[in-house]
Amino acid sequence: MNTNRLRHLFSRALRASLATPLVLAGCGTSSTNLTEYSKVECAPGGTLAIDGLSIQPAQDYIELRQVTSYDDQEPPTYVLRASSGEACATATDVPACQTALAEARSSDGFTGECIQVCFDYFLATTRGDEVKTWATMDALRQLIGTVDTAQDAALLTFAAGYSLSCDALERGAVKRNPDGSFNVIGTKGFVCGEGSSLTQHVVRVSTDGTLNEVEGHVLQKGSGSCSVGRRPVGLQGAVAGGCEDALGHYFAQTAHLEAASIHAFLRLREELALHGAEASLQDAALASAVDEVLHTEMTGRLARRFGATPPPPSVAAVPPRSLDAVALDNAVEGCVRETYGALVAHHQALHARDAEVREAMVRIAEDETRHAGLSWDIDRWVRSRLSAPEQEALREARRRAVALLRAEVAVPVDAALVTEAGLPTPEVALALLDTLEQELWA
Repeated sequence: MNTNRLRHLFSRALRASLATPLVLAGCGTSSTNLTEYSKVECAPGGTLAIDGLSIQPAQDYIELRQVTSYDDQEPPTYVLRASSGEACATATDVPACQTALAEARSSDGFTGECIQVCFDYFLATTRGDEVKTWATMDALRQLIGTVDTAQDAALLTFAAGYSLSCDALERGAVKRNPDGSFNVIGTKGFVCGEGSSLTQHVVRVSTDGTLNEVEGHVLQKGSGSCSVGRRPVGLQGAVAGGCEDALGHYFAQTAHLEAASIHAFLRLREELALHGAEASLQDAALASAVDEVLHTEMTGRLARRFGATPPPPSVAAVPPRSLDAVALDNAVEGCVRETYGALVAHHQALHARDAEVREAMVRIAEDETRHAGLSWDIDRWVRSRLSAPEQEALREARRRAVALLRAEVAVPVDAALVTEAGLPTPEVALALLDTLEQELWA
């Protein structure tokens, strides 16, 4: 589901229940002049394309692989993200070449990020019987030689650790300069928490592959914390009531569930891969897990500010589930509970009297709206793969989840949670649910 559609729906829900317009705006500052820039070329799934590279000598085949590792206890996974050419096209022993390509690995990698989940990239190529990997900046410069194309420049910028958007020109763009060099626009950072920021960088890529930053702008500043997530299967126990303060208990519970959501999204990503979901859904689940790491840290800080200490979640190991079981869980935890949670986060961003909480929820709401959009994207993908009885079971599970949620939100809320944390009263919460039920869950 387009996340913008959810934003508009949430805005209508809040206006209908509170007669208060919803403003979903970031905290932007400045950006470079985008005149003469073009979007970077991307492969299906939103990864940088590699079919515009000017490699000499020419290779039969080139592919970009992503290496993902979750912790030290599990082996990394290797996923093909983009390719160009025909593998082993001029090999004298094609089967041997194909085997070597399939088994190609690298202990190095570029564009490395590691926030509980680590991922980086490398290139693999075939030329005749030779299979090689290229996983460092020096190796890429050797492979590309003279930087002749926009994709050459974009790949080197990506490998240097800059994120390149496939959709937003201010976060992913390239132009050729009169001297033959290229300017590439990329970003670094994130907006989630005090002191964080998303920064735009203009990188000049010379024909010899040298990179120099020539401009830098803060696109958006983060503030507060980030929260509200889906519960993983196997989650055990609950938050103990060891804090008398209602705000402390609330944020301890929120931080506890945010930590549990890390497990939920990592498991979701694994199960999506198991059942053959498209790479964009898998990547979105992984990105959501990274969001939840930051949410956990920052809501934990709020809990401690109000005198509570969030206990870590305990999640039992559960075997991989069937496709219909994954769909049922997504319908309940994602399409109902997470979607409603994102709407509540927007309500809190507007109404929390506590400035730190209010500012925190602005970022939380954006992240959780995107997570809710992923839930609906998964729902759309999975429905075509289910039988008629399984689809009816999905609809019934969603109806039961909505009924349960109605009962939960009808319980009176501590006054401090309404005033300081901005939670809706039962009357307002039921009005919000009415709008979602009429326009989304019907």
